[in-house]
Amino acid sequence: MKSLLIKNMLLLLVLAWIIAGCAGSGGDSSSGGDASAEPGETGAADQPEPLTLTFFVNGINLSDTEFRLMVEEPTKKKFPHITLERIVPPDGTGLPELIVAGQVPDIIYASVNTYYVLEDLDILYPLDELIDKYDFDVSRIKPHILKSITDFSDSGDSLHALPFNDNDTILYYNKDIFDKFGVPYPPDEQMTWDEALELGRQLTRNDNGTQYIGLEVASGPSHLQSSLALGTLDPETGEAIVNTPEWARVLEFQKKVFEVPGTVQGDTYLYNKDSFIKDRVLAMRPSYIANMVGTLEELRQAGDPINWDIAPVPNFPDALGISKEVNIHSLYISAQSKHKDEAFQVLANILSDEVQTILSRNGRLPSIANEEIEKQFGADVPDLQGKKIENVFKARGVQLHSPHEYEPQVAKYVTEAYKSLALDGVDVNTALRSLEENINAEVARLKAADNK
Repeated sequence: MKSLLIKNMLLLLVLAWIIAGCAGSGGDSSSGGDASAEPGETGAADQPEPLTLTFFVNGINLSDTEFRLMVEEPTKKKFPHITLERIVPPDGTGLPELIVAGQVPDIIYASVNTYYVLEDLDILYPLDELIDKYDFDVSRIKPHILKSITDFSDSGDSLHALPFNDNDTILYYNKDIFDKFGVPYPPDEQMTWDEALELGRQLTRNDNGTQYIGLEVASGPSHLQSSLALGTLDPETGEAIVNTPEWARVLEFQKKVFEVPGTVQGDTYLYNKDSFIKDRVLAMRPSYIANMVGTLEELRQAGDPINWDIAPVPNFPDALGISKEVNIHSLYISAQSKHKDEAFQVLANILSDEVQTILSRNGRLPSIANEEIEKQFGADVPDLQGKKIENVFKARGVQLHSPHEYEPQVAKYVTEAYKSLALDGVDVNTALRSLEENINAEVARLKAADNK
């Protein structure tokens, strides 16, 4: 009797284990069937299994604080079973090295023109089927941002990424440098580049051995040509399109900047983000919002704030009202991810009104067209309090120029042209001819290598 009772108990335990196993094996975790379920909607047996998705930031700014506030916490709130693990590789290790090591991220946070890099690495994944599957409304995205992304696709209407945020350009200025030399701050109305140069000229001076620079336009996240949305290559033929009157305007102004006494010091002619943030010798720096605001807030938190403010970014006289081409921080899903459905739902949640409001309030312009959300820009960033936020909206970004796949490879020749103007005394016409020749030669090499 006792033996029979034990056998029956063992049988019941085995049956219970089988039933539990069946209930918990709801199919491939990449199906996404349960990923969007809210807690409490189903029984405990139907809750999705814990899942970790890897998240990699490729070469653009996303501070640890921004990742936590804008990505990690909203994801955990919406999908408690999903954990986002940010991959932070050693210095010098990029996406290609991660892939070779077999550490392919599920989600990649990168600029919109990373399209060709991901394509070359065979990890670019079109999102159109997932967009249809989850009824994601792409019409909520700002039109110029949406078109800037779809233009990269062969069809011209396919989405390979969703935009994390809009990324306009503003003019950051160090008030302490202006105060030091008794120079009025930049106006609240958009200046022309020539007006900004004359203002910067008053601030470019050596004071007790410290060289201050009034205006820098060549070393920001985008070169000056972005003010006029100029490409380097014909999007159809791949031929150089730089020997033009528009490009001549760009190089002529850049040469005038270099000719301000004190700007070129030996081999130094570019003054980057560190010149503004760390060295604090750069008075005015045009740059993207996402490139600087998070860093400036972290300096405040560390007890080392900068006394700065915002002016509309300058432009050429016939382009006033425009800042630059948008630089869209975008979210990609790797083609090698085993959890594409869940990854897409994370992306879609980031573009929800709720999370885009978090982005806006924490110093990122929303990627969706919603004026009420945009009006809340910077409300939760202490270092933006008292700043001239209204100046952010006086010059707005425009759609990217039509891209060509070789543009990233030929960008170095634009830098070389600037260097020749600064250090070699080359005139603009010569610089343009050399730029055109170098680009066309590089394109020919690339086409030969690709057998095109």
